[in-house]
Amino acid sequence: MTIHMPEDHQNYLEWNGNRFIEWAKKIGSCTSITVKSILASFKVEQQGYRSCMGLLKLGDKYSVDRLESACKKALTYTPHPSYKSIKNILTTGQDKIPDEVSCESKSSDSGQHGFTRGADYYGGKKS
Repeated sequence: MTIHMPEDHQNYLEWNGNRFIEWAKKIGSCTSITVKSILASFKVEQQGYRSCMGLLKLGDKYSVDRLESACKKALTYTPHPSYKSIKNILTTGQDKIPDEVSCESKSSDSGQHGFTRGADYYGGKKS
């Protein structure tokens, strides 16, 4: 049976979401979270394959450590980073600025948030 599909699209037939996720896990937890988010952002998972491939190939161009760092940085801004946002972080070198957040804690976050301002800021009682 002949498949009537452009050759570059046929190349993605051997791919699936789990394969991208496993590849991303080898790079790091932030990259894995990013790939899962990209796949989940499309109504049809296969539509996200090019973005995932592009994202993971950024590791060849910039290094897997920088890719993991860029994904970590993006996850501090949004729970749903895109290929474009990661590429922008790498291009501008924002991934080299250290963060205090770990992706392991983000993925297991129980939804607890601390106060960032004291009661005085909101007009509360002064001691």
